[in-house]
Amino acid sequence: MSIFKKNRKAELPAISTASLPDIVFMLLFFFMVATVMRNDTLIVKNELPFADQVEKLDKKNMVIHIYAGKPSSRYKNVGTEARIQLNDKFANINEIKPYVLEEIKSKPEALRPYLTTALKVDKDTKMGLVGDIKKELRTVNMLRINYTTKTGKSTNNLE
Repeated sequence: MSIFKKNRKAELPAISTASLPDIVFMLLFFFMVATVMRNDTLIVKNELPFADQVEKLDKKNMVIHIYAGKPSSRYKNVGTEARIQLNDKFANINEIKPYVLEEIKSKPEALRPYLTTALKVDKDTKMGLVGDIKKELRTVNMLRINYTTKTGKSTNNLE
């Protein structure tokens, strides 16, 4: 006979759920802090072209975004020509200057010389529209322009 006998009739103790609300609130706070809210809702088609020499922008708070492309499928009533999107609305070329000036004023004084304009242009958009956007940016003296692209071989743009 063995000295140690196992009590086969003993039941497992119930799992304590006292710390469950603490865990739930920790997860809630984590996701509230870690989640990045999207600033703009795209209303234009924005399939970015490929480029092989890409650099990442360091500070996202020093970037002014301008989108260009054909209206997305939800906005077909606007037409099929490429349009400019500033914030969450369609805009004309002459609305770029006031938009950029307003964005510059909203940034701290120390960051203003380092602001960059990021053009997120659909790969099927004609360069005439991009040239017009750049001309308007020159009138506001926004000469630091970044073209947002996807990383890859530039020959992929021909497909």
